[in-house]
Amino acid sequence: MNEELLQYAWKHQLFEEQELQTADGEAVEILKPGTWNNDSGPDFFNASVRIDQTTWVGNIEIHLKTSDWLSHNHQYDESYNNVILHVVAEHNRDVTLPNGGYLPVVEVVVRDTLLSNYEKLISQKDAPACSNYIHSVNPVYVRSAMDAMLVDRLKNKTSSIKKNLTQNKNNWNETFYQHLASNFGFKVNALPFEMLARSIPLKVLARQSHNVLQTEALLFGQSGILNETLIGDDYFLLLREEYQYLAAKYKLKGIDGFLWKFMRLRPANFPTIRIAQFASLLCKSEALLSKLIETEKPDEILNFFQIKASEYWDTHYRFNKTAPEKVKWFGVSSRNNLIINTVVPFLYLYGERNNKPELIARSVELLEALAPENNSIIKQWQVLDMPADNAYDTQALIQLKNEYCNKKRCLECQIGAKLLKHDIITDS
Repeated sequence: MNEELLQYAWKHQLFEEQELQTADGEAVEILKPGTWNNDSGPDFFNASVRIDQTTWVGNIEIHLKTSDWLSHNHQYDESYNNVILHVVAEHNRDVTLPNGGYLPVVEVVVRDTLLSNYEKLISQKDAPACSNYIHSVNPVYVRSAMDAMLVDRLKNKTSSIKKNLTQNKNNWNETFYQHLASNFGFKVNALPFEMLARSIPLKVLARQSHNVLQTEALLFGQSGILNETLIGDDYFLLLREEYQYLAAKYKLKGIDGFLWKFMRLRPANFPTIRIAQFASLLCKSEALLSKLIETEKPDEILNFFQIKASEYWDTHYRFNKTAPEKVKWFGVSSRNNLIINTVVPFLYLYGERNNKPELIARSVELLEALAPENNSIIKQWQVLDMPADNAYDTQALIQLKNEYCNKKRCLECQIGAKLLKHDIITDS
């Protein structure tokens, strides 16, 4: 047994039936176990217990052994002066509060069922640990867990947005533009795309947004790709000439062209095609985020990302190299990826920060309107017949697998909690 399991048992009061009493023989009645604290400080805040007819309100500290209080140096930490009860699995010595005050200690026995279930889950080598037992959980609880996972994932995705908002002095449009650019590069070219966006302010691009040629000139010029020495490609030379003028006008300094990766990418995913498609998107609106906030219907948001590269790219994947004619549309899977990883988190956070619950609801509706993702994680869950009908479900399942199953955080998972608290895990 570990300390986290003992904390879990305290939170849900999963102890063997016993008359609780302190090491000094005083009767203990738990009125309120308190709020579980996952940060520094005592394990439970705002608890309430009755000890020998006196009601105490304060914090609870949990340890496997009483001596762990000393091992963790709590005797020197004044934030532990408000601890009203020390809960342990084994009482092996007396300790005092940092101010020298009396600290009552109670020894508890965790239910055998909880211990047995936890050991069976933790001993599973592969994730998810509950693969053999998950079908015994009521689908209502499974759905509730997935709802919680979706919110958890959105919170994770918005954490980086919050940091960039601070860096950009709360400029939402600039921050959205930078995140959008990063996700346009997907995994392989995310960093150079983000560097590209940071090298050229959105307000500069907005001044040229009526002109696709100038927008491409700015983006390709800042990308460093126009630094190549090419002869015979009129469009390339036109972009470079246009960029030299604009770079001087706005005092711009680009990034290095060698940062972009072409190897092992399908031609449709070459950074040249993505930059051209990005230029097309930027020309749709001077303030992309504002436009999306004003768009109420999910279908209209999806249609907003129906974009294609300019006509030159119909016969090119790279400069000065012709290819069979094909219109370079931004694919559905790429669009969905962009909406999942950029649009949805921004709408969610903007709604949260500005007290606009309709935007939070719209972010969820967008996920429900998108097709389910298809990757190795989702295939694992499909084998277990877990619901994966849309991007809402798949995002929840990805969060569950990556942040809970892989890290054996069964104690913090609603599905795991249901399995742990009841005798439904068998050896079959």
